[in-house]
Amino acid sequence: MEQWHFIDGKWVTGNPPLMRAFDHATWLMGGIFDGARAFDGVTPDLDLHCRRAVRSASNVGLRSPLSAGEIEEICRDGIARFPRGSHLYLRPFMWSEDGWMAPDPASTRICISVVLTPLPDPTKGGSAMISKWRRPSPEMAPTDAKAVCLYAQAGRASGEARAKGFDEAVMLDPLGNIAEFASANLWIVKDGAAITPAASGCFLNGITRQRLIRLFNAAKIPVYEKTLTPKDILECDELFSSGNFGKVMPMTQIEDRKLEIGPICRRARELYMDFAHGSLRSAA
Repeated sequence: MEQWHFIDGKWVTGNPPLMRAFDHATWLMGGIFDGARAFDGVTPDLDLHCRRAVRSASNVGLRSPLSAGEIEEICRDGIARFPRGSHLYLRPFMWSEDGWMAPDPASTRICISVVLTPLPDPTKGGSAMISKWRRPSPEMAPTDAKAVCLYAQAGRASGEARAKGFDEAVMLDPLGNIAEFASANLWIVKDGAAITPAASGCFLNGITRQRLIRLFNAAKIPVYEKTLTPKDILECDELFSSGNFGKVMPMTQIEDRKLEIGPICRRARELYMDFAHGSLRSAA
């Protein structure tokens, strides 16, 4: 895997060591990250991802050593190290070195990674199951940040799904309503309308999710944010995800029920890719 990492003011290759045995982040999970994408010569919403990284750091008690604009500039410098059009994963990662329980903001470090990572195939639908593991409420965890500590619970849900032969897990909120997939925001389609769980604070209101809502509105496709129950997802017409890693990806099975890759999912990906390549920027 070809990768570059910007750390301590310079670019290095490979997978460099970052933390020491007694760093705050090593044992108390004082870290955040964000993920953005570059592909086909475009970097959709890179500025928003960089701003969210800085905001996430602040929300968990860290202090970004760089501004969002500086992070974006370094990401673009990293992109230029690869052939034009390469599919890349961009990850600003921040962590704390010092602190007792709470991190010491002044000890925050940053590593910006640019890694060759193809976009997944959008013609291959995945399977999903409803997990027993739930997303926490905002009073229980730093759900307003892309915090490393949140991924332990998401990982348990993902592991449960894979152990049962599924590709992905659907996670509920503390009240038993649908929250999101373990690694992406969730959408269903019912009677021609695109529906996504209302942003309750139990999961990140994703940048790609927000972008799709605006694109659906501009395209005059009915789109709603509402409370969804497990029954809703089990009876949906279409199921798909939105997120930075795959952008818009279809699901073709929920529990033991098979689904088709439907017209709304296909249109969602088409709208997003048109936006990403520039043809719909003014409309969105």
